[in-house]
Amino acid sequence: MLIAIIQLVAGFLLLVWGADRLVAGASATARNLGVSPLIIGLTIIGFGTSAPELVVSAVATLKGNSGLAVGNAIGSNIANMGLVLGATALIYPLRMESTALKREYPMLLLVMLVCFLMALNGVYGKVEGWILIGGLIAVIIWIIRIGLHRPLSDPLAEEFDAEIPKDIPTKIAVFWLMVGLIILPISSTFLVEGAITIARILHVTDTVIGLTVVALGTSLPELATAITAALHKEDDLAIGNIIGSNIFNLLGVLGIAAVISPIDLLPIILARDFPAMFLITGALYLMASDFRGPGRIGRRSGSVLLMLFFGYIVLVWMSSTRIELNLMG
Repeated sequence: MLIAIIQLVAGFLLLVWGADRLVAGASATARNLGVSPLIIGLTIIGFGTSAPELVVSAVATLKGNSGLAVGNAIGSNIANMGLVLGATALIYPLRMESTALKREYPMLLLVMLVCFLMALNGVYGKVEGWILIGGLIAVIIWIIRIGLHRPLSDPLAEEFDAEIPKDIPTKIAVFWLMVGLIILPISSTFLVEGAITIARILHVTDTVIGLTVVALGTSLPELATAITAALHKEDDLAIGNIIGSNIFNLLGVLGIAAVISPIDLLPIILARDFPAMFLITGALYLMASDFRGPGRIGRRSGSVLLMLFFGYIVLVWMSSTRIELNLMG
């Protein structure tokens, strides 16, 4: 057990550091090549913070633990909305002013609905995987179009411009990009092996570990980015990072994992985890929406999000050790 915990913690630490280097290197390289800050932010930064989920899920699927992969993707989305934005809003209330974000959020809800409908047959096969990857490509093109036609005064563009490294030479940026690409699969292997061992010792399924422990760990980059952005009063950056990450988790992480190997979905995922993701994402959307002006996520909303998240975690551990093992037996 001790060795497994050390593997898990070491994997998390290396994963967070590797993802940070990957995003910093990719962002600086893109800026040096003349890409606009808003497009860099909505794609590389928004999706790059999901690199841990992507690599962890791919490694887990290659090792035959597809339950951990799907649990990681869905659990990370729930953690991003409930824990990350909830905790951030408690520290500093957030305002959603960017027109780009107000168009991205409905897209996230649509992606969630499509993923749920595709999951009703109980499996994400290669066909579903390629459909999800195709959807990701379409979303990236759509986001780039938003970036190219944004209002000149969109506050999100200004926030991204302030966050993207400006003084990193291209050679150094590419070096850090390569370091991130090397570190991510190595750290993910440590993490997955530790998580699988812990799941066996605790007599729970790898799906449960993916939904809770692994999802929390792979959401650490989003948590760090959101809190830092909030303290710098870059509210739209904090929210936009989560929206982009959640879209990528569903389309990219699940899609690539399904292409590697079909993912069998336990009935409890459809009955408990998808509804929980819809509930917490929908609740945040309603709390943040103000169609007459800027949306706002205050401390009261942050408290509600945190209560929903921790209530979900308790529900997973209370139900899974009983229901999921019965389904397996």
